[in-house]
Amino acid sequence: MLTLNEMSRAEKLQLMETLWVDLSADANDLDSPDWHLTALHEAERAHRDGQADFIDWAEAKARLRDGRV
Repeated sequence: MLTLNEMSRAEKLQLMETLWVDLSADANDLDSPDWHLTALHEAERAHRDGQADFIDWAEAKARLRDGRV
């Protein structure tokens, strides 16, 4: 078995895809942590109160890549 350091980028991506398919097969059996619901309610409140800032997906990805989070 290869270690991560020995795997190519393509092999790592294939492994991630395989893991995702396997993990998502029983996704309905998994409970979200409590903080997910809290974060959702906070986001809904901010949107309702006009305090949420929205940017398009391309800008969000650029900010994440540049460390401007």
